Amino acid sequence: MKERTRPDRWEGLPFIALSLTKINCDNRRLELYSNSSTNKSKIKRHRHHFYSKSSQSTDDHDFATLPFDILTKIAASFTHPQLRAASLVCRSWRDGLRPLREAMVLLMWGKRFKHGRGGVRKNLDKALDSFLKGAERGSTLAMVDAGLIYWEFGKKEKAIGFYKKAAEHGDPAGQCNLAISYLQAQPPKVEEALKWLYQAAFAGHVRAQYQLALCLHKGRGVDCSLQQAEGEMMKAVVYLELATRAGETAAAHVKNVILQQLSATSQNHVMLLADNWRALPSSC
Repeated sequence: MKERTRPDRWEGLPFIALSLTKINCDNRRLELYSNSSTNKSKIKRHRHHFYSKSSQSTDDHDFATLPFDILTKIAASFTHPQLRAASLVCRSWRDGLRPLREAMVLLMWGKRFKHGRGGVRKNLDKALDSFLKGAERGSTLAMVDAGLIYWEFGKKEKAIGFYKKAAEHGDPAGQCNLAISYLQAQPPKVEEALKWLYQAAFAGHVRAQYQLALCLHKGRGVDCSLQQAEGEMMKAVVYLELATRAGETAAAHVKNVILQQLSATSQNHVMLLADNWRALPSSC
């Protein structure tokens, strides 16, 4: 079986330009733009934080005045819908998140140049330039895509640098790609790779779940005593089952091979764990 180990990112994210002139931060507008109960809860908390203490100066809670390195720790790994929802909280949030919204536009153009879509010809140099500008504005999505271009160019050290920066800001794709890069290093950095794979897998990243399962199955970076090896095999099957359900077809074969080595009781327990598994909230 041919394992897919090349770092990658799903390319299907849609990007919609924001119309900042139409943003209204009053309560009725926020309710119209809050499509999920999660966003409603977040917006309610943020609204209370900024507006409940009328006796204090507005400047005391000015999100836009935060140092940008702090801001990126909060929002660098936001997806486009999350970024749009956060920008609607109030004017201060809108202003503070402007660089990341600009990064989304640059990311969109970078993907067009990378794949030759949207009426432009494929041009990896222009794609990289767009991704780098997006990365400068703090977007981990742009960091990962810049890393992918550098990886294609054979500049793996630069690629790893961008993966690591994205990973440290909580981006699951950056964590997964960094881990795979460490596994492919000579010599492999297995412990570091497992650390990042666990973080990405817990966040629900399918490729990370698959790669982590392979490591556990092969005993890479784990104690190979019989008792612990059985436990690692069960963990591997859980991640393989999750990856299989999410469409990682290569995971199904490996999962079936390992399942044959487990008792019927263990097989049932593994499936129960997979049925009740929930991804941890992302760091953003």
